Amino acid sequence: MGQGEASARGTTMEGDCLSCIKYLMFVFNFLIFLGGSFLLGVGVWVLVDPTGFREIVAANPLLFTGVYIILGMGGMLFLLGFLGCCGAIRENKCLLLLFFMLILLIFLAELAAAILAFIFREHLTREYFTKELKRHYQGYNNTDVFTSTWNAIMTTFDCCGVNSPEDFKDSLFRLINQNHMVPEACCQRASQTGDVAYISQEQCLSGSMMYRNNKGCYSAVVDYFELYIYVAGALAIVVLTIELFAMVFAMCLFRGIQ
Repeated sequence: MGQGEASARGTTMEGDCLSCIKYLMFVFNFLIFLGGSFLLGVGVWVLVDPTGFREIVAANPLLFTGVYIILGMGGMLFLLGFLGCCGAIRENKCLLLLFFMLILLIFLAELAAAILAFIFREHLTREYFTKELKRHYQGYNNTDVFTSTWNAIMTTFDCCGVNSPEDFKDSLFRLINQNHMVPEACCQRASQTGDVAYISQEQCLSGSMMYRNNKGCYSAVVDYFELYIYVAGALAIVVLTIELFAMVFAMCLFRGIQ
């Protein structure tokens, strides 16, 4: 009798443990579902953002592709979270196994992306951008992707050059436009809503500091996106942790289902 009671108690504890894992997995997958929704929201925001960031993204094929990668990842996490929730509640082994394999692939892809970002971080320095600006920026050739991207950045963030307008000395821009000290995109505008309403374009192009934007774009962009960078980094760590726990719970639940 005592042995039977111990066996029944063990079965009850095992059932309680399985039930706990099931609901924990549901919670983690709901968080993944919310994370996917957030990424979808970020992707849509970039595409419809009225502040001008959309023009910067659209001018650069690499960034434009990145937006659709964010949308794709968001959609995949959205569906995976839904799939995991259904698998946990219904205790369906096929759904759980499919969920585990897909979330493992995403986890490895995100880990690889983080490692690559760390390895190539030196390409995001002031020196790198300054060298590229001097070598490739042409000023008024909007058919050139590099030039149009920089024009969009300087116009959107009211900045000039990477560090300052002095970056255009000894540059390709000065070689092509010898009478202009800075490009038109560096000139101060009379109205933030006007695309070509400059305070004094002629004096700006001749080098007058009073009529041009003197802040470098590197500082302007970093200041603008500083909060978002930290939030994105923290969110990435949280998402990876959630995915790791979700995989563990999915496998535990898979093995516990008879």
